[in-house]
Amino acid sequence: MDEQELLAAVHALVTHDGRDAVCGPVGDGADPARLPTDESVDFRALSRVLSSWYGQARNLAMGGYVDPTVTSRTGAPLLAPFGDRVVEMRAWNHAGRWIGCGAVRTDGAVRPVVLVAGWSVPRQPDAEAVSRRPDGRAVPGTGRGKEKWSSGPAEGTTWVDRVVAVTGWTRERGAAVDWAAVESRLGTALPGDYKELVERFGHGDFDDYLGLLIADGPPGSLDLVEFNEFWARAAAENGGGSWRPYRLHPAPGGLLQWASTEQQSSFYWLTEGTDPDRWPILVTGDDYAEWDRFDGSTAEFVHRLLTDPRFPRSTARHFDRHWFTSYENPDEEPGG
Repeated sequence: MDEQELLAAVHALVTHDGRDAVCGPVGDGADPARLPTDESVDFRALSRVLSSWYGQARNLAMGGYVDPTVTSRTGAPLLAPFGDRVVEMRAWNHAGRWIGCGAVRTDGAVRPVVLVAGWSVPRQPDAEAVSRRPDGRAVPGTGRGKEKWSSGPAEGTTWVDRVVAVTGWTRERGAAVDWAAVESRLGTALPGDYKELVERFGHGDFDDYLGLLIADGPPGSLDLVEFNEFWARAAAENGGGSWRPYRLHPAPGGLLQWASTEQQSSFYWLTEGTDPDRWPILVTGDDYAEWDRFDGSTAEFVHRLLTDPRFPRSTARHFDRHWFTSYENPDEEPGG
């Protein structure tokens, strides 16, 4: 396969149709699908394209040296078929699949390789959620799921830990954010687990859907402070705008947006009360006609959106596995 054929094959292997990969099964790590690769393929150029599609790569091997910390959860299945013949290997975690692109020694020569492997994440239980209109009335047909998470996360874990686990996220924490400065600009404290999500994941999308607004982020990210200031000014100029009966922060108890999607769904905290960790979450579409309310933490909301098909706007209706695509340093050489 040449470069274009390889890209098409990789895309097919990691694209879900309903709940199944369209190009047949990929084993849960034990039996990676190795794609036939022309010797003329420049794996570094191919890696740059894969990074533009699937986010920043993880470097598993370079110059013949394999990262000794690599495990089955961080890409080891991509290395297993080659043993000590691996020269370089970069990996992307996407849609419950590991994508590998690199070079190995074969018959005395160094040749490019591309492969796709799977990994397993336990299925999660369902949870209850209620859709509400702006007047507070429940939308018929919602909120009927039996709550199965009454005890919350297992002892010693947090909802952020569960988001990390369900997405298979393996990167270390990013650069610390000056939250005191951010909160001073906003004029309010922010939920603690939101801040932890930002520092753990950074700029990117959960299931290629939900993207966090982050402060002082890299190019291409939506700045939490500037974004909310812009819409607050717009609402003040047109008498409240589409958000009625709610108001936007910094109005007392106003809406403060913390995430968005390309499908124009918007995710807000309702900043009522003095404890931001207890702020309800409101979600609405581009018409602002109906609002879904969730009384729980930000990380719990993200986890349930990913794992419960009955949750409003859940990605679990479309995917059995879940991932985070990072867009940090998009112009950086993969693995750098």
